[in-house]
Amino acid sequence: MRAQTLVKLSLAAGLFVLMAQMLPSAQGADDPVALTGLRGNASLANDNPSNTFKQERDRAPLDRDFVQQPPLIPHTIASYQITKNYNKCMDCHAWQKTKASGATKVSVTHFRTREGQELDNISPRRYFCTQCHVAQTDAKPLVENTFQRARGLQ
Repeated sequence: MRAQTLVKLSLAAGLFVLMAQMLPSAQGADDPVALTGLRGNASLANDNPSNTFKQERDRAPLDRDFVQQPPLIPHTIASYQITKNYNKCMDCHAWQKTKASGATKVSVTHFRTREGQELDNISPRRYFCTQCHVAQTDAKPLVENTFQRARGLQ
């Protein structure tokens, strides 16, 4: 019986110490926590300038780094408009226009629905190119990493 009481008292004391550590201290309890994110000290109400990197202009596409990676866009797309009614990419990459433009054709996979049905036009889920494809850039990684290209692609 005495051992049970001792265990209960020890658990109660441990919980008391734990709760005391979790409570904010009286001094500075209302002070804001200073956090710095990738945006720096910029307010969330303001946009950071987006020209902190250089977009590569019209050059050969870079090799892919992993299997199933969408191809990178080898030219600037800064002024490209992609809305539900218009897709600037299709001015060159539509199958009917690639011969004249010299651009790569849109993959046949972009003409299939989720269920595999073949369509006459780009599937709505593949219409917004920049949800998968990004422009090549000289941007440095935000954090250090040890990423290696897939062995089959080296």
